[in-house]
Amino acid sequence: MKKLVIVALALVAALSSTGGAFAADAAKGEKVFRKCKACHTIEANGKHRVGPNLHAIVGAKAAAKEGYKYSKAMKESGLTWDEATLDKYLKKPKALIKKTKMAFAGIKKDSQRADLIAYLKANGN
Repeated sequence: MKKLVIVALALVAALSSTGGAFAADAAKGEKVFRKCKACHTIEANGKHRVGPNLHAIVGAKAAAKEGYKYSKAMKESGLTWDEATLDKYLKKPKALIKKTKMAFAGIKKDSQRADLIAYLKANGN
């Protein structure tokens, strides 16, 4: 059993590092970001809209963008937008932060969330 686990982990690592089935695609993530553009910008020093600018969001503390009025729940969340937290939030925002101002229901497909996070990382991180 231990040998099977080691082989499986090696396969996952090989696929991830070579752009295989587990690799996220920032170009596809740019297309997914179209769903976000009505409320968010991504450019460096971009303006806030209904939602905050998302430039350099990966690794940033939640509710830390200057000049944006965050909900009390977001301010008190204590979150850091690492990849795992972004994935949970993007899947169903109100499941992670019940009183978030974000009205978007979420992105159901794992691959689309991974691609979007890759795109966010490519834009500022």
